[in-house]
Amino acid sequence: MTAGIMELFDAGKKGRGLRAKKEINTGEMLFAEPSYAAVVFNSLASQVCHSCFRRQANLHRCAQCRFAHYCDRTCQTACWEDHKQECAAIRKLGTAPNENIRNKDQGLASDSQLVAVDQLQDHIKDLPEDELKKLATDVKNFLRYWSCGTKQHPAEYISHIFSLIKSNGLTLPDQRGLQSAGLGLFPNLSLINHDCWPNCTVALNHGKIELRALGKISEGEELTISYVDFLNVSADRQKQLKERFHFDCSCDHCSQHISDDLMAAAAEGKVLKLCQECLEKQENVLADTHLYKLRVLSVLPEVLSYLRRFAEAAEYAGKMVEGYTKLYHPNNAQLGLALMRAGVAHWHAGLVEVGHKMICKAYRIMMVTHGPNHSITKDLEVLPAVSKLKTWIYSVRKTHF
Repeated sequence: MTAGIMELFDAGKKGRGLRAKKEINTGEMLFAEPSYAAVVFNSLASQVCHSCFRRQANLHRCAQCRFAHYCDRTCQTACWEDHKQECAAIRKLGTAPNENIRNKDQGLASDSQLVAVDQLQDHIKDLPEDELKKLATDVKNFLRYWSCGTKQHPAEYISHIFSLIKSNGLTLPDQRGLQSAGLGLFPNLSLINHDCWPNCTVALNHGKIELRALGKISEGEELTISYVDFLNVSADRQKQLKERFHFDCSCDHCSQHISDDLMAAAAEGKVLKLCQECLEKQENVLADTHLYKLRVLSVLPEVLSYLRRFAEAAEYAGKMVEGYTKLYHPNNAQLGLALMRAGVAHWHAGLVEVGHKMICKAYRIMMVTHGPNHSITKDLEVLPAVSKLKTWIYSVRKTHF
């Protein structure tokens, strides 16, 4: 963690929080935190490295349990201390249990950790009856699974740990940020409260979570991240937050229903009646910012590009970007990824100038949200449009700084 840049404070009804101890600039990295514990989803166990969470073909499989997969010997060696007891448990059981059970027996606290993991909120008292039953089953299976472990904990303590993971765990994307690959627990990150329009963002980079500022943050200002995707109307976001994290969101965007009208807007005053139909039927019925239309637009360019129908892919990708730009924070990572995909589609369609502009915008956003060393940013840098932009940025810095 960057020393002297933030501090723990009492955030009132929200509990604990983190705030800036000095002014923070746009794109500045506040900290990079390794996971206290992390697990790859079983459904992607053979496609994602269990150490760095990179998704790629031809991963190396653990020769003993034949379940864990790694990029190479370096990743496997780095993960062995975490994996060895899990490896023994899987071999004893004969199969790997689901990711709810497959937790590490003991994480290692770092020197910069602000709070002990078992002091995080578990919200067991807020769980409904059906969730409590699932929790009891998971605890029972866990105790059987880890019967070979060197440490044995009482069921009550395991329930507490499982519940706090559910309440504080962060879904981890693959290195492209396109698909959820697993779940991780990051104690310092867990102290940062939610806002639907946050001033910080997180990205997974080489096995660590990096926290970066989306804009300039003033001294004493609370640091916030978004626990859910903003591209939902306020009532739906509040429902997700209540069910998963057990609090009622009262941020400005929820309490004032900001952008709800855009996300549910009908074009030319027509009634919403074709929201799940194809785009042809949505034309002149749903506004370009309507959620149903945007969800179709996010998929269609990918399908058309796969079919090599690049002109059509570029057209729909452009409409997607127009809608996203009206709704998302200007430095939102999802907007950056959308611009990147749209830029590539325009490039393939022969619309090089438009594609260049989109890719340059994507690069500027990803430099803020992911930083210069992330694989996504590195991929963008090899494109000619960004190479020219990067050269210009360096020349400006050299001249003025």
